Amino acid sequence: MGEIVGAGLLSHVPTIMLPEKTRRELNNGEETSLVTGLRRLRREVFDVLDYDTVVVLDSHWATTVEYVVTAQHRRAGLFTSEELPRGMCRIPYDFPGDPELARAVAAHATGQGTWITPIDDPYLPIYYATVNPWSYLGVPEKRWISIGVCQTADAEDNLRLGRALAAGIADTDRKVLLIASGALSHTFWPLRELRAHEASGIEHIYTREAAEADLQRIEWFTAGDHAKVLDTMDEFARFKPEAAFGHYLMMAGALGEQACVAPGRLYSEYENSVGTGQVHLWFDRPADGWTLEATR
Repeated sequence: MGEIVGAGLLSHVPTIMLPEKTRRELNNGEETSLVTGLRRLRREVFDVLDYDTVVVLDSHWATTVEYVVTAQHRRAGLFTSEELPRGMCRIPYDFPGDPELARAVAAHATGQGTWITPIDDPYLPIYYATVNPWSYLGVPEKRWISIGVCQTADAEDNLRLGRALAAGIADTDRKVLLIASGALSHTFWPLRELRAHEASGIEHIYTREAAEADLQRIEWFTAGDHAKVLDTMDEFARFKPEAAFGHYLMMAGALGEQACVAPGRLYSEYENSVGTGQVHLWFDRPADGWTLEATR
């Protein structure tokens, strides 16, 4: 029987892929903690835990009529971002996929009242919400797969995907790490103002209210109060979390939703990225496992 052995809400912000010299120039001479945090996460978690597959809940991959899970045997190539080709250009990636797990997750779609399709097309695009974390955390021959957010889905749909994900993992022998790859509040500064707000300080978050909302949720996460985060999603929606916070909601659905009390460990400071709220949080598997009442 498979299990989720750890999970993270991680930033994939494009800044982490810039040369260190450029990062420091944008940040008043300082290194961003989002880079040092990923390096520490690699040392303390990804190089230590026993796991088989990483599942990325990719907030940059928007589908429309269903959830899609990658099912290729291997994904390899060079990635250039259509959004930011100057900073993310010809990034190499090469990792095995996990078609068996992808199909196992999709097999639970009907039972959870949703739609999930595994796709093994080698020409399926890849997105930087997957490539950037892999660039820091990828380990040779560890499997990585991605699941996109569905742009027509609501919070309940995202939770259902998470329940199917947990059930599919349980049907296999896989030990899985989940990455909810995306931001908190997500409003960019307008172009003519943007370059005055590229440093990491939270004074550059788009509004003070958005920063306060993000910091409140970080406090709840570190306390293990996932129920409070879930119960206040309508309130948080005012601050336009990335992908309607679908990446986190899918992860929460896989970890037990309101029953999840796993405290988050901070692997970065709370930082700005041109108006948006960014952080790395890691949730260790509880000693007695996740409480997956919602999947039963």
